[in-house]
Amino acid sequence: MSEDRPPSLFDVAWTFNHIALASFGGGLSAWSREVLVVEKQWLGEEEFLSAMTMCRILPGANQVNMAVFVGTKMRAVPGAVAAVLGLCVVPLAIVLFLSWLYFRFKEVPAVAGVLHGASAAAVALTVAMVIKTGRNCLTGVIPVALFALAFVLNGILRWPLLGVLAIVAPLALLWAWPRDRSAPAT
Repeated sequence: MSEDRPPSLFDVAWTFNHIALASFGGGLSAWSREVLVVEKQWLGEEEFLSAMTMCRILPGANQVNMAVFVGTKMRAVPGAVAAVLGLCVVPLAIVLFLSWLYFRFKEVPAVAGVLHGASAAAVALTVAMVIKTGRNCLTGVIPVALFALAFVLNGILRWPLLGVLAIVAPLALLWAWPRDRSAPAT
């Protein structure tokens, strides 16, 4: 992206439509990273990770929040609207049609097989994103420990997200808080 010329509203909408349509079976976060960081270079890796973190802890759907974030960065409020419409309109039409098909044919065994395969693909895309982004942000003992703590509390012990955030977020802020590292310890 040129620094002096932001993408058009159509390009913002088209990009988010592309993200939505290319992530069949889930994996929207992984595909968002691929498009926004690698292909379009609208966000850097660290900015994407920071935005994704905020989008996950704020109310609402993660990817809608991301669309608002990126759309606003690219073209202010009209960009946010274009990004959300691009992300939602065509997939909504597809989901409405597929829902009709599902409820009409849900007793057919092949339908369950297709859904099972799509679930496996979604998990694989999520794991791929974790590996790619983990290499960039889990670069020390403290970040790995914070990751492990959050994973154990939420992923294994099944604590609610807000409880995990109440524990991990203050620890992360304390670790990341700017301080004069050259001053002698007292």
